[in-house]
Amino acid sequence: MDLILWRHAQAFDALPGFDDASRALTPKGEGQAVRVAKWLDRQLPESTRVLASPAKRAEQTVKALGRKYKLRDELVPGSTADELLALIKWSPDTGPPHKGAMLLVGHQPTLGQLFAKAQCGGCAAACVKISGTPR
Repeated sequence: MDLILWRHAQAFDALPGFDDASRALTPKGEGQAVRVAKWLDRQLPESTRVLASPAKRAEQTVKALGRKYKLRDELVPGSTADELLALIKWSPDTGPPHKGAMLLVGHQPTLGQLFAKAQCGGCAAACVKISGTPR
């Protein structure tokens, strides 16, 4: 399985008294989502399964891709890497259960923790930073 992890684009800071899940993308974040979505759309197979957090900023990000997607509560902020591994049915011992591609649109630090567990069976931490604009 090809597993693609996409952190939501830039969002407004949380305001006191407001639900974190209702945070929206900033205008800059909207542009980021469109640029990355155009790049991803050229790279991803048509059969890619797309799952996203139901948080507003993640759904706004995935909508820019223009593909069918499903919202999954396992991807909300504060979820764990183990919950995401269970969602995608990935075993640290045997790896992915099927072929194909899956795109997860979610939040840090959980996506980074998922990467660490999937790549090295539970390393303490992993940090991957990609700089520049996808072309």
